[in-house]
Amino acid sequence: MSYTNPDPEPERTTGLEPGGGVPPGETPPAESSMPGAGPLETHNPTKGWGKGPLTAILGLVLLVAAGFLAYALALIF
Repeated sequence: MSYTNPDPEPERTTGLEPGGGVPPGETPPAESSMPGAGPLETHNPTKGWGKGPLTAILGLVLLVAAGFLAYALALIF
C-alpha cells in the first residue's frame, strides 16, 4: 500500500510567503453570517431553570442525602 501526502509542497504552493504565511491579498473574505434570515422574534423567554423543577431536584437531592445519613447512622449504632 502506498501513501501519498495530500498536502502540496510548500515551496510550490502559490500565495505563500517564504515563512509559510499568507500575504494580505491572498486570503479570501470571511463568511458572512445570516442573522436576518429568520423571522423577527419578539418574545424571548428566559433561559434559566423554572422554580418548580429546581425545587423538585433540590428536594430529591436532600431526600437521597438524608437516606445516606440514616444508613450511616444505622451502621454506627
